[in-house]
Amino acid sequence: MILRFWRLLTLSMKWWTENLFKRSMVVVLSASLVLSSGCSLLPAEDEEEVIPEIAPAQISKKPEYEVTTTTLETSIPLIGKLISLEEETMFFTLDGKNLKELNVKVGTTVKAGQVIGQLDVDVLVKSLRQERLSFRKIENEMKDTLRQRDEMDPIEFEGKLIAFEEQKQKLVDMEEEIGKATLKAPFAGTIVSLNVQKGDLIKAYAPIAIVADTSKITAAAKISKSELEKLGVGMEVTADITSVGKFKGKIKQLPYKTEEQNNGGGGGSGVEKPEKPEDFLIVDLKDLPKNLNRGMPLSIKVITKRTENAIVIPPSTLRSIGSRTYVQVIEGEVKREVDVEVGQQTSTNIEILKGLKPGQKVVGR
Repeated sequence: MILRFWRLLTLSMKWWTENLFKRSMVVVLSASLVLSSGCSLLPAEDEEEVIPEIAPAQISKKPEYEVTTTTLETSIPLIGKLISLEEETMFFTLDGKNLKELNVKVGTTVKAGQVIGQLDVDVLVKSLRQERLSFRKIENEMKDTLRQRDEMDPIEFEGKLIAFEEQKQKLVDMEEEIGKATLKAPFAGTIVSLNVQKGDLIKAYAPIAIVADTSKITAAAKISKSELEKLGVGMEVTADITSVGKFKGKIKQLPYKTEEQNNGGGGGSGVEKPEKPEDFLIVDLKDLPKNLNRGMPLSIKVITKRTENAIVIPPSTLRSIGSRTYVQVIEGEVKREVDVEVGQQTSTNIEILKGLKPGQKVVGR
């Protein structure tokens, strides 16, 4: 009986143990499934962001320049053209008449005294003819007056004499007026400019034509009053003639009047004043080619001051406080301030008269 009971107990324990193991496995598997499914339901974690290293800010280094020497020039730029040293603008002094005859064109070679053109003064010519006829009658009457002079009252005689002289002067004035209607070449040369054509209504002193001796071509420029104060005869120049080349020379002649004076000398008539060689700064250029055309544009650079082996620094290195002018000089690892005396100044260089030597280094801004 006891043996049977033991066997039943053993079987019961075995069954219980097996079932417990199975149940434990089920629980473990269930928990694993829950955890795995739960993890899949959670949002994916972001990858850790890689933050780059921030480099520390560096203080910018100011530029350094070496003190050097050079040939330093101060110059004045001018705009000019080629003119003839012997040229003249021709004009009529008679106003309000039409141009009846024009005997030249641009390029025409003329002789001294050759007629360039004539105004229509036919009405004046007819009036002069009538006045001459009338004067003949007055002249005969004057002869009779002279014969009767001793018998006449002195005052009466003086009155008739004055009237006769007035009539005579009237004829002279009319002849001069008619003479103004003819324009003649002042010297032999070439017509280089012509501003009118036949039939035009002519204003007194308006430019008609320019005659020039084209064998005397030279460089010239008009200058202002302020420029005239800085220039002098003999100063070196460089002229650049368009499409021809560069030439060196010197100032030969200064203008008698500046550009402002010429513009103000028109007298308010509204007529442009004719140009003359003496209105220009004249430049004598070396090796100037022949057969150049008058009026060709050119640029002129007048050298007002030149210094050989000038000690110079860039403009950005010069400092000033009040009346003090100084630079920062580099000596090894140290910078020190040095007062300087300044000479010529250009857009690229400043001349140092005192305070620096070639080879030193200075700090820019």
